[in-house]
Amino acid sequence: MTLTGLYVPLVTPFDRTGAIALPALEALAHEVLDAGASGVVALGTTAEPTSLSAIEQRAVVDVIARVCGEHSAQLLVGANTVEQVRALDGRPEVTAALSLVPPFLRPGEAGVVAHFAALAEASSVPLVVYHVPYRTGQCLRTDTLVRLAALDGVVGVKYAAGGIDSTVVALLADPPSGFAVLGGDDVLISPLLALGAQGGILASAHFGTTRFVEMIDAWRADDAIRGRALGHRLAMMSNAMFAEPNPTVVKAVLHAQGRIPTPAVRLPFLPAGADTSRSASRRVEAASEEFLRPPAPLC
Repeated sequence: MTLTGLYVPLVTPFDRTGAIALPALEALAHEVLDAGASGVVALGTTAEPTSLSAIEQRAVVDVIARVCGEHSAQLLVGANTVEQVRALDGRPEVTAALSLVPPFLRPGEAGVVAHFAALAEASSVPLVVYHVPYRTGQCLRTDTLVRLAALDGVVGVKYAAGGIDSTVVALLADPPSGFAVLGGDDVLISPLLALGAQGGILASAHFGTTRFVEMIDAWRADDAIRGRALGHRLAMMSNAMFAEPNPTVVKAVLHAQGRIPTPAVRLPFLPAGADTSRSASRRVEAASEEFLRPPAPLC
């Protein structure tokens, strides 16, 4: 199995009663896959999974799995415990589980490796390690990521360290065979692709999905001129999407576009402020207008 390209971690839209707006979720999945995304993520951080009941979580995966099946697209599902990965048994549409490095406890790097070994043994689907140390409090060295890559059933990492650090530089300089590095910091995806990452899991790719696909394809084809130009434009838009806690701004802009029925989020999130939402919407519109302009001549 190869993980490359763009994966969009879908929001969970809510209707005016506070229930999940399943038709809107289905439409979002179709939209990003029609635009060229390799796959989507269900129950990722952007989906507010901790605020969803078990019944709601199953409904979300049911809808997105059906859409992925129709598109022959890849589906990653957020699953962080033995019980959660076992719940993916019998779901042939699921490509892999996206599993967070254990947060808050800081078990040490040996403990992280042991944790993923146990998850992989219990799971019927491969695992993608979600490494986001500014959320989990647990940093991993390059040699630890290589040890994780050597585990049977671990096929990649969502790398979201908040910067381009020496760990990922060393990892991409000598990448483990069959192990995908997917960028998880939207604003920094272009430089990470320039270093050799295979793709990205990017919440801001709810917008300009086709352009994110083009950027990834450009870097994968060693077209630095095209990749850099797209990366600069998309980074400005991505930056606006994270002006307040994710997914509040993404939901506000999706609602402003008429793609989801409300911008509602569940506690502990609060809706994005009106000024932030307007600014982000303008950034999406500006990016769209820029992409419609013919490229400037090179000489």
